[in-house]
Amino acid sequence: MTDRITDLAISRRALLAGTAAMTAGVLGVPGLPQAQAARKGVLKYATLGLDTADPHRHTGSIAVQQAYVETLTSIASDGAVEPFLAESFQVSPDGKTYTFKLRQNVKFHNGDTLKSADVAANLERVKNKVKGGWLVTAIKLVSKLETPDDNTLVVTLDAPYSPFLNLLSELWILSPKSEGWDETIKTPIGTGPFTFGTWQPKVKLVAPAFPGYWKSGLPKVERVEFDLRDGVDKSLALRAGDLHIIQLDREPAETLKKVGAADILGLKDTSWFSIAFNNRKPRKPFDDIRVRQALALAVDKPAFMNFMGGEQGIVTNQIVAPGNAYFDKAWHDADPFRKPDLDKAKKLLADAGVKPADHTIEFVSWQESYAQVVVQMVRKLGFKVNHVALDDVGAQKRLGQYDWDMNVMSSGPRADIFLRYVRLMSDGPNPTLWGGIQDPELDRMINAGVQEPDQAKRKANYLTASKHIDDKAYFYVIGHSPSLIAVKKGVKGYESGFTWACHWASGGVAHTTIDS
Repeated sequence: MTDRITDLAISRRALLAGTAAMTAGVLGVPGLPQAQAARKGVLKYATLGLDTADPHRHTGSIAVQQAYVETLTSIASDGAVEPFLAESFQVSPDGKTYTFKLRQNVKFHNGDTLKSADVAANLERVKNKVKGGWLVTAIKLVSKLETPDDNTLVVTLDAPYSPFLNLLSELWILSPKSEGWDETIKTPIGTGPFTFGTWQPKVKLVAPAFPGYWKSGLPKVERVEFDLRDGVDKSLALRAGDLHIIQLDREPAETLKKVGAADILGLKDTSWFSIAFNNRKPRKPFDDIRVRQALALAVDKPAFMNFMGGEQGIVTNQIVAPGNAYFDKAWHDADPFRKPDLDKAKKLLADAGVKPADHTIEFVSWQESYAQVVVQMVRKLGFKVNHVALDDVGAQKRLGQYDWDMNVMSSGPRADIFLRYVRLMSDGPNPTLWGGIQDPELDRMINAGVQEPDQAKRKANYLTASKHIDDKAYFYVIGHSPSLIAVKKGVKGYESGFTWACHWASGGVAHTTIDS
């Protein structure tokens, strides 16, 4: 684990996107020629879960759904925006008008050709039908959609919106013929290298290859089986040959590497860890800022990040890591919670008139070992702790009830910094991990950053928002570490991306092969 700021940027290597026209097809699908090449093997993949069949309504399914639905833009391995279903894009000087040229002959899984009207329909659906999704705030700014021809889409915004191209990397384009289009999509029809096959929630998604995929020669396996189970020892399953690509923590990763069972990769962007409080319906005395500060001072951030990331663990007070354009070193250096201070914490509790032994902290987390680390730290202040550790769906449900006091959570890589800030806004998607903040002043600060075209001024606006969060004690960042992925020996062609997306314009599961 390191607290150094120099030499901490994660090295990234940009890959060139393939732009070959689609020549393959699938038997039985109208408008597609016969399949062109044999595919071998079944790729077994287990990183994050799938919470809904409706890609416009998801709260964390990018690691699965991007296998069967794609986007106009994509995030390259170096974090830059690259074309995906859009062959090219242009932005007007005032930052309000975006012109996209679509790739020709891209097929949906039902055989229909992708047209600009289909993309416009997806934007309209998110704007008018979806509440609380990733793109709601952005799409509300869309004032006009024009489709001058089948391969051109012109999007006009009410105001400049700096994250727009990045955020479109998470606007999944579906056929308007998808079952449930007018309500909740049950069977998504996308353009991806794999199709939405058989889904058993919390168990498995089987995604067969789409022979009519627009990139010639891809995908290279017969299907991907996404293991969606919680509580499974993924590293043991990988060693047994039951899984090929998995998400895992540092210790099992080191073990797999040591025995030569897998190569260990890190996502190009980092995951960040935080402790948060119930900001929607706080109970006494946990509504007192002094109590929250005391709990933050009890958390040994260096020890926690060493536990999580070893030498790659980064202690900081910011939602981005060193090396990110939005990181501020001066504020990092001034972090009052950088190291634990139990004496100061106890004084804060005394000033607040709080006797820890008289109170029980309702502490919610996922079923992760790091949660117990924080629980033991806050117990040193004398509080009783009722620790409720749940699977992903259970934790989300419990957090959404706002009947808890404190949590510790992680949040993974995002295509744009706004995707971290948006969840802190009053109308943001999936705000429960940070206690459901309802603060119009914070909303205003974040929006100021979003609408600022100048990079330096935008950074200053976001920093003001983060300092406001600390002043209000809504939550405290512990630090960052790269999320780890193990790739079993014999699996080739797979490279981890910038985010959890399993497939993007220049890499992912479509490029992966398995040795027989």
